[in-house]
Amino acid sequence: MASWKDIRVLSKKDMDKRIARFSKLKGSDGGLPDSPLPECKRTLYAVIGFQPPKKGNKATTSPVGDNAAMTPAIAIAEGFNLGYAKAKPGCGPLMHNHDTNETFIPMTGRWRCSWIDEKGQVDYVDAGPFDVVSFPAGCARRFENITEGDPNEEAILMFVIGGDGPRAEFTDESMKELADAGVWPKAKNPGA
Repeated sequence: MASWKDIRVLSKKDMDKRIARFSKLKGSDGGLPDSPLPECKRTLYAVIGFQPPKKGNKATTSPVGDNAAMTPAIAIAEGFNLGYAKAKPGCGPLMHNHDTNETFIPMTGRWRCSWIDEKGQVDYVDAGPFDVVSFPAGCARRFENITEGDPNEEAILMFVIGGDGPRAEFTDESMKELADAGVWPKAKNPGA
């Protein structure tokens, strides 16, 4: 394609590859370092993008985990990624950062979006449906479902992450918490 101004024509078959029905999405626990912790239990849906990232260190992974990054519903590399997190109240990931922007948009329920402020303290903003919270690259952040009511009712948060193969990395404090809980590093031979 010479220019974005040149109209691109797509067949129905090609367009069908760019459609993801929520009811047909396959979720994953992410296989992330914090996935074994009960307070971090969530289902992640890789909808658009999420090419596997270049690895950094042991704490570096895809924002949706390595398994989900291999099977996004719409496997494109066009400069951004979109996914959903579904979690019960009190659940969300540990503090982490990304090498690109990450934007949260609650679809249902209420979500607390936290970050490390200039004093090294955790600050937060609570967001409801269709509010938007955008974190720049390198800002340690996390989200948590804080919806009141039925403790078993999951809420949904959409996230949009820049780049084609974004990387996530848990903070040193999060990795220490995982080590103290005995879930990281992963055991090489769990049954041995």
